[in-house]
Amino acid sequence: MEPSAIGRQLRARRTAAGRTVASVATDAGLSVPYIANLENGRGNPTTAALTRLAEALDMKLVISLAPAGGGALAGEPAPAEVPASLVRLGRTARFRRAAASIAAARGVDAGEFTVRLVGALAGIAQALGRDLTEADWWRLVDATVLIGVHSAGDEPVSL
Repeated sequence: MEPSAIGRQLRARRTAAGRTVASVATDAGLSVPYIANLENGRGNPTTAALTRLAEALDMKLVISLAPAGGGALAGEPAPAEVPASLVRLGRTARFRRAAASIAAARGVDAGEFTVRLVGALAGIAQALGRDLTEADWWRLVDATVLIGVHSAGDEPVSL
């Protein structure tokens, strides 16, 4: 995995957990600049450092080998860069409640759903080619709640 892909994944997981770089650094026993550099695609982390980061984020490190030139695993898109504005949004209680309500309506794990939601939102910003404003993010989150919670069944949503 490329260092930039590792960094994007770390930032997405940290953002989804509503954590700051400083809190993860403390839990992992690593420095804030070290983690910030990793998240920005710089550095060459050891497996020991990645293991500590994974544990600080309540995860486990999984290492796999893939065919050369394949980039991401088959059918798995490369994670999009998580914009700073989305990182800030992910730290809010409102965002956490919205993600948890969708996860509950869908019967899925809230933590994993939040990671997927952050990745999807980052992908939208990437597709648009710009960082979104806080108001833009909230419109997307609110629309996702409407779709994910209120149309959980096969019944059409009436407005």
